[in-house]
This record gives sequence, C-alpha cells and structure tokens, in this order.
Amino acid sequence: MLELRGVTKKYSAIPAVRDVSFVLKPGEITGYLGPNGAGKSTTIKMMAGLLEPTEGEILYQGHPIRQNMFAYKSTVGYVPEQSDVYKHMSAWDYLFMVGRLRGLSDLLLQTKVTELMQLLGLSSEMDMAMASYSKGMVQKVLLASALLHDPRVILMDEPLSGLDVTTALVVKDLLALLAQEGKIIIYSSHVLEVVEKVCSRVIIIDKGIIAADDSVENLSHLMNLPSLEEIFSRLVVSENPEITARGIAEAIKRGS
Repeated sequence: MLELRGVTKKYSAIPAVRDVSFVLKPGEITGYLGPNGAGKSTTIKMMAGLLEPTEGEILYQGHPIRQNMFAYKSTVGYVPEQSDVYKHMSAWDYLFMVGRLRGLSDLLLQTKVTELMQLLGLSSEMDMAMASYSKGMVQKVLLASALLHDPRVILMDEPLSGLDVTTALVVKDLLALLAQEGKIIIYSSHVLEVVEKVCSRVIIIDKGIIAADDSVENLSHLMNLPSLEEIFSRLVVSENPEITARGIAEAIKRGS
C-alpha cells in the first residue's frame, strides 16, 4: 500500500500541491487527472522520491519512504512525462546501465533486454544512439527501463506520449496484467478515454487540490453524467470547450 498523508509541495511559497491525501492499493490502476499545472507531475515526482514534500508524508507499507529511500526506490518503476535519457547512448547500453543500477546481473539483463527490445519492435535499432530515435522510440525505452526490474510500484506520467496505436494498445493490456499481479499502479494522462477504459479508480486534481476520488461508475452515478470526459469538464474546466473552439475558428478566419 502506498499512502499520501496531507502532502503539500511549495515552490517559492506558492503551493503546487496542497494537502493531498489518498491511498493506492495493490491490484488497482488509479487514474490521476487534471489540467496542465494542476499538480499531477509534482505529485508523482514526490511519490517517485525525486521531490521532497514541503509538508505531509508519503508511506509505503506503513513506513515513511524517507526512512529508507534506497529500499523504497528499488520497488518503484517510473515513466516520466518528459523523455529524459542519455541520447548519446544506445538503447541497449542505456538499459544495461539502468539494470545494473537496479542490481540485475549481466546474464539476466542479456535475456531481459533482448526480449523487451524484440517485443517493443526496437531490435534493429537497439545499438543505435538514441539521438536518432523518434519520440515514440524513446518512450518505448523509458517503458522498458521502468519495468526492467519487475517493480511493485508503477508510476506512469503520460506513458503513451508519442507511441504508435499498436504499442499504446499493448501498454493498456500490459497494465491490466500487471494489476492482476498485485502491482500498485498510478496512471496520469490527458487521454480521458484511455483512463476510463484501463483505470478502476480516478483521482481528479485541480489547482493542487483533490476535486474527486472514486470509481468512474460512482462518479457517473453521483453526478448523473455518462462519461469521464463530462465529469472532468464539470469539475475542472472553467470555460465551455465548444464556445472556445468556435472562438478560435473565428479568430483564424479573421482577415481571410
């Protein structure tokens, strides 16, 4: 179990996340939604141990993660929102580096990396510098590096960014399989229809504050709305998207 208790993160006294509390349970895929700047990535970076909360605490299996950050990080697989890799390295060398840092043997890595590159369609490019990779190819490497050590906690921040449709479908099915194995999974995304399909529970954050935390079915029932998109719009979208879209269309036609 992974728990956030009253977590706040401030930058120059300005809170990006304010008094956030929730519990993530094994076998559950939790969607984490919010508009840009809502605090999603900040929350996930704190859960990954990359940022320290200004207030509150994060607990794993009932113990504050700061008590033994090394042990906690060994259980975590993290796919960041931005594709930060050493692009002068090949995917093969990068994954070997990550695997060795995770304590995996070279013999095991030889098998794992080969299999993952084949399954992700990167076999022919795995010895090329990642500077030549497309965004989707780099994203595949990030997915592989996050899961290489079979983590118990999986933190995904826009994991489908740049991926082709086939790989995106594979990731959705993979998440379901990992949840069945009892992994703790949080999945942050702007693609609401994907979240609606893969997540058993949804947390919506707006301006750093939790606006909703429930299953999509319960939220639909409580708010009398048929889809996650409409729930999200009701809770956090201040303007009417259709009116804004018409305004943009009129603006670009002006003078034509």
